[in-house]
Amino acid sequence: MTKIYKTHSLLPHNTFGIDATAENFVEFSSVDDIVAFLSKGFDGRSLVIGGGSNLLFVNDFDGTVFHSAIMGMEIVDENENDLLLRVGSGVNWDELVAYTVEQGWGGLENLSAIPGEVGASAVQNVGAYGVEAGELIAKVETVRLDDATRREFTHDDCSFSYRHSIFKDTEKGKHIITYVTYRLSKKPVFKLTYGNLNEKVEQLGGATLANVRRAVCEIREAKLPSPEKIGSAGSFFMNPVVPASVAESLTNEYPSMPQYPLACGDVKLSAGWLIEQCGWKDTPHEHVGVYKHQALVVINRGGATGKNVLDFAEAVVASVKEKFGVTLNMEVNVID
Repeated sequence: MTKIYKTHSLLPHNTFGIDATAENFVEFSSVDDIVAFLSKGFDGRSLVIGGGSNLLFVNDFDGTVFHSAIMGMEIVDENENDLLLRVGSGVNWDELVAYTVEQGWGGLENLSAIPGEVGASAVQNVGAYGVEAGELIAKVETVRLDDATRREFTHDDCSFSYRHSIFKDTEKGKHIITYVTYRLSKKPVFKLTYGNLNEKVEQLGGATLANVRRAVCEIREAKLPSPEKIGSAGSFFMNPVVPASVAESLTNEYPSMPQYPLACGDVKLSAGWLIEQCGWKDTPHEHVGVYKHQALVVINRGGATGKNVLDFAEAVVASVKEKFGVTLNMEVNVID
């Protein structure tokens, strides 16, 4: 079934709590539905959204917003070691993670409590605590917006990298994701080296899927605001990656600076630490600010417009560049 709305409020469709509207809003519950809609001929500006947990609307959207309500999960292949789970793009992400943990399938547990829907995991390559969704994605199914054809992308086709995929690059704005297939393990291998995750898991009784999920949820709850209570898009900025020589130079000047060496030889820095050192936790603004427990998170303090948020974020970027010579990139998709 396809639902079509005119001049539709996007307030329920973005976790920042920005009161924008879409000229048209189309929600579909099957591949056949969206193919039938697009086959009639579609032209004009478009935007495909999930749970809206990574969007910042600066203005009303003068075009058509598409939202998937495709549900369902099914095992499409398995052996004694792992399985392939095909999931509808409209499935709530954390409900998927909870289900896989309950079934004893490993892989997604470190990605617990991330807001959003399944389709976005393939676009954003969502990640947390040393794991990225792209590592587990075996296939992405889509419908092209221009000709309503069905397409399939393998893991390699998607070109996953840090918070990036082909759907944010050469294929940006060309597809509606309908299903994502994940390769999950029946014999979980835990990844607990990021931050204090291992310590928290041990406090809960040791490494099990349930304990890892619980630990991640508790850590995130302590650091990140609930979208139901405070408008935000989670981590607003990506942690910057710099050459080892730059990291070494910064360490000489700032010995307490957190660093995370990467296999490629570069070093990932903590965007939250950089922002905090620039004083943004102590700089109150009427409508926008950074979260008191995590400076990486920009929040809507109440009544903020998208432009308020964007102006604030740009000021944060400028201050970090001036103080550290490091450029922060926004993880949030700004829709102007």
